[in-house]
Amino acid sequence: MPFLLRPAKQTLAPVEVPMTNPKVADLAGPGIGNYDELERILPSDYSSALTRRETQKAIFAVKRFIEDNLCKELNLIMVTVPLIVDVESGVNDMLDRDGSRTPIQFHISNDRDKHPLDAQIVQAATKWKRTALREFGMRAGEGLCTDMRAVRKDYFLDHDHSVYVDQWDWERVVSPEQRNLDFLKEIVNKIWKVLTDAERYAFELFPELRSKQCPSLPEKLTFIHAEELLHMYPNLPRKQRETAILQQCPALFIVGIGHPLEDGYPHEMRAADYDDWVTPTKTTDGRQCHGLNGDILVWNYVTKRRHELSSMGIRVNAETLRKQLELSAQMDFLKFPYHQAILKNDIPLSIGGGIGQARTLMLILRKAHLGEVTVSVWPKILKEICAKKNIHVLE
Repeated sequence: MPFLLRPAKQTLAPVEVPMTNPKVADLAGPGIGNYDELERILPSDYSSALTRRETQKAIFAVKRFIEDNLCKELNLIMVTVPLIVDVESGVNDMLDRDGSRTPIQFHISNDRDKHPLDAQIVQAATKWKRTALREFGMRAGEGLCTDMRAVRKDYFLDHDHSVYVDQWDWERVVSPEQRNLDFLKEIVNKIWKVLTDAERYAFELFPELRSKQCPSLPEKLTFIHAEELLHMYPNLPRKQRETAILQQCPALFIVGIGHPLEDGYPHEMRAADYDDWVTPTKTTDGRQCHGLNGDILVWNYVTKRRHELSSMGIRVNAETLRKQLELSAQMDFLKFPYHQAILKNDIPLSIGGGIGQARTLMLILRKAHLGEVTVSVWPKILKEICAKKNIHVLE
């Protein structure tokens, strides 16, 4: 059955957005890129709706609400998750397949180097979660959720990117028959319900968060394939396409991220060994496309910018893992235990994703900067810019 890319009766007209960057420069690098631009885009009339003390109360109330309801909606249980992993396991997340974001690695000279280990700090728990499904004996329709913490040292630190990362990383076992776009959409809608309910819950606790300048999240997401988005804005780079569409539809799920589109570029680079971005699919008008994954993005009315909340997808099986590694020139990855487990069907088929905690809290609590809801390290120039804008980042 073809995937419904957008709600019926909705017409989306292209918006003219000036092109400033070549497409190739927009594939992997997150963030704004320089602090002159960051100073321009941060709001000049910002005032937090909550005090710093109220913000802390709100953070933990909303966080508990989302964890409890995410587990309820998706039939998950909360489990512990590693901060460090063995290099030889191959379970760390490389984030992109171009090698631009590498994990922090260190040597553990255990027993005076008689039994040493080389370890990495996780960048995400994407691959670990799938092996954990087997360890915890999960069956189809069951899954797990983690309060994941990571370090991503290669980000440019701006208003919504931090070296310190916290996510609700979740994973659920699926049957072979559920590896399709209709099932992906069903799960995405369940997650969206949790997020909209969480916003209402926050408003009940802190009515001052309600504002005409910042409308509530819409009840329904608009689903659109990256190929269709390219057809609407063929001359724009990826982030500018997202910016244009979000000004018409303030909550989107963009499907099909990783496979080259009609112009020869993927919507964004994706690692080859977790989300399935190679499986052929079709749009509602019969156009050929690819991918069983996507991102939830919203329009942030405080920053007046695109705001990514979640990346997720149906995971690779043995066939699509080989295809994607071959397309990415990473067939050497097949030596790792994780990849061998997929080839041998030793770990379950699954669907999973990560929901950015700080990003979600920043949005719901109407904050202008990620540093208002998460403690991390920030360069002096960023702290000075934020101070001038009445933005108090936590350290």
